[in-house]
Amino acid sequence: MIIARTIKEVRENIGEWRREGLSVGLVPTMGYLHEGHASLVDRARAECGKVVVSDFVNPTQFAPNEDLEAYPRDFEHDCNLLEEHGCDMVFYPSVGEMYAPNAATYVEILDEMPKQLCGKTRPIHFRGVCTVVSKLFNIVQPDKAFFGQKDAQQLAVIRRMVRDLSYGIEIVGCPIVRESDGLAKSSRNTYLNAEERKAALVLSKAVFRGEELVRSGVTDSGKILAEMTEIISAEPLAKIDYISAADGETILPADEITDGVLVAVAVYIGKTRLIDNFIAGGLK
Repeated sequence: MIIARTIKEVRENIGEWRREGLSVGLVPTMGYLHEGHASLVDRARAECGKVVVSDFVNPTQFAPNEDLEAYPRDFEHDCNLLEEHGCDMVFYPSVGEMYAPNAATYVEILDEMPKQLCGKTRPIHFRGVCTVVSKLFNIVQPDKAFFGQKDAQQLAVIRRMVRDLSYGIEIVGCPIVRESDGLAKSSRNTYLNAEERKAALVLSKAVFRGEELVRSGVTDSGKILAEMTEIISAEPLAKIDYISAADGETILPADEITDGVLVAVAVYIGKTRLIDNFIAGGLK
């Protein structure tokens, strides 16, 4: 596996692959990789000739009061996992490699989409996401890029950016990967102590109950969200950021649950903010 630390190295290697007629898949990550990331690499491996994984904690998507410095990092572990899953190149740039000292150019969606859900409390987050992903697309120029459904709003935002900016890249959304007890895999799970880890299960319990209600024929989002709220509110260590139903493409609020509607939660367990969701499907 190639470890590339500069944009020049990435472009030189991809140039060679292109000359061999190989397709390229990109998996953007912020490192501290787990089985959820591995599932993205596996999907990319199955669909593309070569697989590139970026491993970069992007500072532009963190507000000053957020956990940029504390965000977990373990590059040696990341490399071991990536090699096991057939990654061809990991792009591991410094902040200085990705952003010039006087960088002042950003990519931003200027409608209500990034202001919903996570954007209500993280107002600069999706500007940072769009900027760094746009840069990665320009550096790697992949045929396909792979993102996890756990970050459903991010996935929708990236799809919108790709459409609006006419990127010739297929965006592939991949299913949420969960622990054996249901908790969605997340790098931030490592912040949780034993008591908080147990308490965090209220997220998946609420999501599974919401899915059950949808399958039973309930289409009133208010009723579904109320039951999910009740489950999470019963946990003393949980503080709700949001529990919302939104159109899966626009991320605008949805009063009725129909195919493609996203039901998403963000909850603080102690000081750790976790997210989970499901997308309604198979409805008549």
